[in-house]
Amino acid sequence: MGKLIASFAVDHSNLQPGVYQSRLDDCNGTPITTYDIRMTKPNHEPAMAPAAIHTIEHIIATFLRNNEEWMDNIVYWGPMGCLTGMYLIVKGNYPCEEIRQLMIKAYDHMANYEGEVPGAAPANCGNYLLHDLPMAKWEAKRYLDRLKNEFHSEYPGIARPQDEEGQTFFDA
Repeated sequence: MGKLIASFAVDHSNLQPGVYQSRLDDCNGTPITTYDIRMTKPNHEPAMAPAAIHTIEHIIATFLRNNEEWMDNIVYWGPMGCLTGMYLIVKGNYPCEEIRQLMIKAYDHMANYEGEVPGAAPANCGNYLLHDLPMAKWEAKRYLDRLKNEFHSEYPGIARPQDEEGQTFFDA
């Protein structure tokens, strides 16, 4: 068993929806930042339905990769395995407030999206039938309200128990 990765070291018991800087890496002198786009309160609210988060992935990925200001800095946009949010990986290191403003634009686009889900065809997607636009729009509106009215960007911290050998325990 290797070292505990950074995303599992976050106290999820008190984590609120928001935008968090999850990690900052250096890639040959270029900062690469991973943002935790947390849409639900883990372990207190239901996780998002796979079809809804898949639709959010397709529509917002398309939005971000076509955004003139951001398109050259987007490395990755995709869902967390726990289905409580998304990861945004970008070239550069931006304050969470700047990413919040980008997410407000992206989720407003998602909440008001009409038409076919981009890339939801057998030739473009490995699970093209797993989409739910109405539920994705509902989740986007809910998160948009949170971004505008209850913004959180600092991970909660707690004292973590240790065993006799100094192993620290985390709840992921």
